[in-house]
Amino acid sequence: WIVGDSLLQRVAEGELGAMQECMDEYGGLVWSLARRFCPNLSEAEDAAQEAFVAVWESAGRFDPSKGSEVTFVATIARRRLIDRGRRRARRERLLDEVRDQAPPDQPAPGEDAAVCEEAARAREAMKQLSPDQQRVLELAVTRGFTHEQISRITEMPLGTVKTHARRGLMRVRALLEERSSNTSSEANS
Repeated sequence: WIVGDSLLQRVAEGELGAMQECMDEYGGLVWSLARRFCPNLSEAEDAAQEAFVAVWESAGRFDPSKGSEVTFVATIARRRLIDRGRRRARRERLLDEVRDQAPPDQPAPGEDAAVCEEAARAREAMKQLSPDQQRVLELAVTRGFTHEQISRITEMPLGTVKTHARRGLMRVRALLEERSSNTSSEANS
C-alpha cells in the first residue's frame, strides 16, 4: 500500500486485508462501546459486528482533513449502537403494549376443566423455551398475530419468526409428551 493512505482509505478501496487490519486496530474501541451500550454479551457481539459493517460501508466517506480515523470509527460505531438501543427500546415497548392487552389466563365460564388443565401445562412448558421462542408463541397463540405481524412487532426477520414458532411448538409438544409419559408411568407404579 502507498505510504500516507489511511487504513480507512485502504478499506474503501477494497484492499485485501485492510478490513481485518481495521478490526485489529479498532476492535478494542468498538468492543468497549458495544459493552457499554448493550445489555448482554451476545448482543454486544452482534452490535460490534454491525458497527464494523457500518465502518466498512462508510469508509469511503472518511476525510482525514476533518478528523482522525479513531474519531470516525468511534462516531460510526456509537451511532449504530444508539440506533440499535432505540430499536430495542421500541421493540420492548411494543411487546409490553401487546402483553398489557393480552386476555387473562382465567378460563371462560363453562370451559372444560381438562382443556384448562392442558393449557396450564402448555404455559408451564413454554416457560422452558428461549425468550425469543416464548415471545413469538405468545404473540401468535395469545394475541393471534400472523408471522408477518410478529416480524414487524419484534423486528425479527420473517424466517426467524417462523423458525422460532416451529421449534418452540415442537419443544412444547415434546415437553408435554414427556410429562404425560412420566405421569402415566408414575400412576402405573
